[in-house]
Amino acid sequence: MKCPFCGNIEDKVIDSRTSKEGDAIRRRRECLKCGKRFTSYERVEDIIPMVVKKDGRREPFDRQKILHGLEKACEKRPIDMVTREKVVDSIEKKLLGLGVKEIPSTWVGEEVMSSLKNLDKVAYVRFASVYRQFKDINELMDEVKTLFEHK
Repeated sequence: MKCPFCGNIEDKVIDSRTSKEGDAIRRRRECLKCGKRFTSYERVEDIIPMVVKKDGRREPFDRQKILHGLEKACEKRPIDMVTREKVVDSIEKKLLGLGVKEIPSTWVGEEVMSSLKNLDKVAYVRFASVYRQFKDINELMDEVKTLFEHK
């Protein structure tokens, strides 16, 4: 591990423990050259799957895109940032749990819609209107009717 203060690559581990979340090992280190202490974290490297778009393009899964979509859908709604982050964490965890190398973008969209349906009906309709690309008001009305029929 390279010392962030002097750049020396020799250090000793003073303390190791699991992080609060349990997803990393926290190591307290001391540089053998300058004597300064610093902390490092070890995490398992997740294989991030590729998202296959409707037009066939592939791009790496990007949690920020989901978060941005949620922010737009939840604008001026009583849904705090922590809740939005939890939705994205849940979707990402589910995706990584599938263990696949590629996932259709439709899977991601449906997961977001499913989460929003349980969280806030207005945010759900906002997201659905962009995601499903309604062509007219009748399609939107059909979606709203379906939403209230499933109650």
